[in-house]
Amino acid sequence: MYKINDNYLKLPGSYLFSTIGKKVRAYKAANPDRNVISLGIGDVALPLAPVVIDAMHGAVDEMSKAETFKGYAPDLGYEFLRQAIADNDYKARGVDIAIDEIFISDGAKSDSGNIGDIFSVDNKIAVCDPVYPVYVDTNAMSGRTGDYIEETQRWSNVIYMPCTKDTNFAPEIPNEEPDIIYLCFPNNPTGSTITKDELQKWVDYAIKIGAVIIYDAAYEAYISEENVPHTIYECEGAKSCAIELRSFSKNAGFTGTRLGFTVIPKELKSGDVSLNSLWARRHGTKFNGAPYIIQKAGAAIYTEEGKKQTAEQVAYYMNNARVIRESLTEAGYSVSGGVNAPYIWLKTPDNMTSWEFFDLLLEKANVVGTPGSGFGPSGEGYFRLTAFGSYENTLKALEKIKAL
Repeated sequence: MYKINDNYLKLPGSYLFSTIGKKVRAYKAANPDRNVISLGIGDVALPLAPVVIDAMHGAVDEMSKAETFKGYAPDLGYEFLRQAIADNDYKARGVDIAIDEIFISDGAKSDSGNIGDIFSVDNKIAVCDPVYPVYVDTNAMSGRTGDYIEETQRWSNVIYMPCTKDTNFAPEIPNEEPDIIYLCFPNNPTGSTITKDELQKWVDYAIKIGAVIIYDAAYEAYISEENVPHTIYECEGAKSCAIELRSFSKNAGFTGTRLGFTVIPKELKSGDVSLNSLWARRHGTKFNGAPYIIQKAGAAIYTEEGKKQTAEQVAYYMNNARVIRESLTEAGYSVSGGVNAPYIWLKTPDNMTSWEFFDLLLEKANVVGTPGSGFGPSGEGYFRLTAFGSYENTLKALEKIKAL
């Protein structure tokens, strides 16, 4: 008789945002007259930039002609996109990344889950707490996290690095040595960042203990402060210990069109084994490439007009973040984030649990956010709001929250 991967049975409940979706759908069904505003999931509100749409239309036209038709994409992605990434995201910042170290995918979420394929199940992971749930859940599915302990809401074989107000919502070097370290800056969900010098300490630590860093830089386009690194490869030695994940979803609104990439330098090795070659084999075997039309659209954001238009979209969302942060601070909430990231991390009032505050906002203000406990035990008592809604809905939501 066939057997299942029973690691899935260890997962508590459903995926965080699936649970939120079910709650919201049930509320809307019971209250069809209520207008619910979502500041919960990190989905975008603005349409794709005109230069992106033009590129997509042009690519569609190409697909209609025999001489320009494209079938399967190259394993790593089209060279025109990888070269644009290498030149603009790395070379422009003084970092030398070769195009065969860039792997085009359908998004950072997919890559953050799939990257575990090239690592042994015996590796021990370290994660920020709170943390983007995909990092932990996908390692649990692979059997790398041990057992889930309901009382503590922790996995037995995971090193948790608390990110609290006392640590400025950034992790500290753990006492126990991990094999794989997950870092995300600007951080989801807290919106926190660290300086280049602070990130260098993590690189030095990883090299010292022989660990690899999985660095999620999906929100780098939102960085506004100096000395906050846009890529981990700005740090000396990082190419020998770090894998970087990037997304087009947040910097260019590709949440519905799906595009991202992962960088694995050829210097990154486990003994004599190149992780670049392992990922290339995995990528070519299990993935058939992002569509040509979408890759052409992605390349368009690196044009002069594309940079201008996407920067305007980022500025729109960061203005929302500023408004949320300032309005809630004036209303007496303890608030952080919203400076280098489109997320606002707030303390729940009156010692409410994060799910109690979620229910209060939904039922009394008809506003949806994300309970902090869904990101890990240190997220309890906190709540995440996103700046990805429309400006008008953001203002309406704030008025309702302040009226509670």
